[in-house]
Amino acid sequence: MRVEQVRGDVVEAWHDVHAAVVDTRGRLVARTGDPDLVTFWRSAAKPFQAMPLVEDGVTDRFGFTTEELALVCASHSSEPVQVARVRELLGKIGCSERDLLCGPHPPLSERVAQDYATRGLRLTAVFSNCSGKHAGMLALARHHGWPTEFYTRPEHPVQQRCLREVSRWTDVGVADVRTATDGCGVVCFGVPLRNMALAYGRLGSAEFGVRNAESRGERRAASDPPQQLRTPHSALRIVEAMLRHPDLIAGEGRPCTEMMRAHPGRVIVKVGAEGVYCALLPRDGLGVAIKVGDGHAVASALAMAAVLEQLGLRPRPVSLTARLMVNTRGETVGELRVNGGLEQQKDGGPRGEDA
Repeated sequence: MRVEQVRGDVVEAWHDVHAAVVDTRGRLVARTGDPDLVTFWRSAAKPFQAMPLVEDGVTDRFGFTTEELALVCASHSSEPVQVARVRELLGKIGCSERDLLCGPHPPLSERVAQDYATRGLRLTAVFSNCSGKHAGMLALARHHGWPTEFYTRPEHPVQQRCLREVSRWTDVGVADVRTATDGCGVVCFGVPLRNMALAYGRLGSAEFGVRNAESRGERRAASDPPQQLRTPHSALRIVEAMLRHPDLIAGEGRPCTEMMRAHPGRVIVKVGAEGVYCALLPRDGLGVAIKVGDGHAVASALAMAAVLEQLGLRPRPVSLTARLMVNTRGETVGELRVNGGLEQQKDGGPRGEDA
């Protein structure tokens, strides 16, 4: 699979796509390119950086709403309602914008960015697309009595806690997870695409959630029905929050929101950076991870929409079937489109063992 830039009848540029589709047991169901490509998860890791908030009791202690939990997992567009909710969350945990260590940047939505620029709005850290994630990390520090200062540093307990969670969901040992600094200043994680897909597939797995809960001592009472917990496990709470609020996960006109709205309840889509996208198909028990080799953002959104369509989520949003190329006179002169598809794996082996 690749995304091609076609001008006239000539393919003048192309963007190679690597993808892994994995079930909850770690079996490779479909692929294109190199499913074992190691790359940084970037913002597509946010649901797993949010997981300690639910598992450690932070969300219960501070009374997080589903909207607030969704924003912790989001790469939001800095829309006014999104920014307002992050501010409310900061107030709820006894912090303020001054505690945020993510720098400001222009909104990811061109429409919102143009509006703010026209109004001369001064952007602060709370306008960062990662401000919800950072507010969640501050809440985690507050809950455990850890210092809120320098919470972005790799050695800080917050970042160490997130690293352990990423390791647990991806089945990549802590020592084997590659680490670096993300665009917002916190730690980012490098793992193979197939392990990213595995983690997303497990988000919707009741079996994996039960095992995790029981390993933390949340044993069922003798009177409880088999295979049920007295409270929903952490992953399902995050899945519920993301499915209920696609408008908060990204924003109006952004691909994640558009794909989730096109298939309500059937998919969670989360963008990373540099051509990374991940998805969960909860009804199908599948996780997806893709990487466009050259990091092209538009190409990666088109590729993810095409992958989801091949997996049964039809039709694609119209805006993600192709992207027209327009010249300076407003004339359509070509398009960006997906060519090729996934290769089905008849007997994909678990965790890197292709049959």
